[in-house]
Amino acid sequence: MLKRKYGDRSGWKRVMKREYIQSFLDTEEFKGYVTLLKVHRVSEPLFVKYGEKNVCIVNDGYSWLQHFPIGKNHSLTTMFDSKGEVVQWYIDICQNNGFENDIPWLDDLFLDIVVLPSGEIIQLDVDELEAALAVGIIDNNLYNSACYEADRINNLIKSNKFVLMTVAKEHRELLLEKSSKSV
Repeated sequence: MLKRKYGDRSGWKRVMKREYIQSFLDTEEFKGYVTLLKVHRVSEPLFVKYGEKNVCIVNDGYSWLQHFPIGKNHSLTTMFDSKGEVVQWYIDICQNNGFENDIPWLDDLFLDIVVLPSGEIIQLDVDELEAALAVGIIDNNLYNSACYEADRINNLIKSNKFVLMTVAKEHRELLLEKSSKSV
């Protein structure tokens, strides 16, 4: 059984005070749902370690913008600090993206790609994908699909053609505007 992840991240206990905004976009660059989780207060900051780097990915004032493209096998979460600067881009490789009970979701296929503002690309959870295949959580078709999509996304990133990374700040601003108009 694949893990389903929802855009509103409603079960995230670390986030004590939040604001959630979502929209459907149909543009030349992107068609799908975009969500923005504005984190006002956390019980404690969250850090991840990549080699020697210790990166804070959530703290008071941070925001997470997530793209759920229709008909694609990935989702992008762009994490912004309290000043609106990108902390990292996090790509989930997934079986598919969907929409249920007014909330977009993805069915996670284990592989993840992190891109830091320095341009460093980090591949995560290959071991989890292989373990899922070994115990029968996924079959060879899903395994191959995940590997293919990860390779495709990595190639797009390396050639500066992964468009979602370039429109993330613009989409964040669109959702922030939407939020301020609804108040």
